[in-house]
Amino acid sequence: MLPTNLRPRASAVALAALLTASVAACTAEEGAGGSGDGITVQAAQFSWTAAGLTNGILSEIAADHPDLGVASLATTQLDPAAAWTGAQRGDIDLLTEVALPNQQELADKAAEQVDIVSETYGEAAQGWFVPAYAVEPGGPLEGLTSVDQLNDYADELGNKFYDADPGYITTEQNRKRLDGYGITLEQVVSSEAAELAQLKNSYGREEPIVLYLYHPAAVFAQYDMVQLEEPTPYSDGCLTTGDGACAMPSYSANIAASKELQEEAPDFVALLEKLRISVEEMEEMQKAVDVDGEDVSTVARQWVDDHSDEIDEWIG
Repeated sequence: MLPTNLRPRASAVALAALLTASVAACTAEEGAGGSGDGITVQAAQFSWTAAGLTNGILSEIAADHPDLGVASLATTQLDPAAAWTGAQRGDIDLLTEVALPNQQELADKAAEQVDIVSETYGEAAQGWFVPAYAVEPGGPLEGLTSVDQLNDYADELGNKFYDADPGYITTEQNRKRLDGYGITLEQVVSSEAAELAQLKNSYGREEPIVLYLYHPAAVFAQYDMVQLEEPTPYSDGCLTTGDGACAMPSYSANIAASKELQEEAPDFVALLEKLRISVEEMEEMQKAVDVDGEDVSTVARQWVDDHSDEIDEWIG
């Protein structure tokens, strides 16, 4: 995702305020639906492109198949914690690109109102990456292969580790990993866009950089990146109650639906249970949006057209 992949913590009051403001200011109708019979599904939309693509695909399918009982998706831009709070309050019906295990704690808290109904794709890797040129023979990070060597390259890296959004659960996990491994690099956190802009700048100058990334992401279609090895594999609890000195887990992207949505649009939820989008397909679509500049709706429409036979089978 991380996707992710994924992510945050804040006070309940702040989350409620954020949700209320976001619903008022950021809700938008997706896809070609919205005027026919059926319900309007209130869908959370996380900030990463894969979430917009998944919502766009579902909007197109709903528009093509009014018999599913959904007239349109109304999407609200939210971070995961606010989205799950909204789901608990009954304001959000649908969450796509739910990264597990990263969001498991949030999902558990909403279990009375919301169910995880499907896994869109799995085994998506996340971790710490460096450009391939930096670790090649003669490169500024030559010899670097593992995360526990980073202190030895602090000067070359400007003593910085670049991370994504402060609202991502992975940002807190990375903070704990830095402490657990005893790595002294400064964790630079602002936004995923800023992180990727820094990568673009460093890559263009062939300068060394280390940063958190996750599959699927368009960045892997743009740059040749190497994931650093982990001396300790991931284990349950390592990044929560443990010392943090372990790998980040591979994660899966899932769809969560409210119990109310399951009752009101059972055929649509049955489709959700069958929807599958591979990591490779998602990265191709992300490249089309993030690198080639195509509209999310156009790319989503193309995916639906290319998979019409599969979609008919899922619905049938």
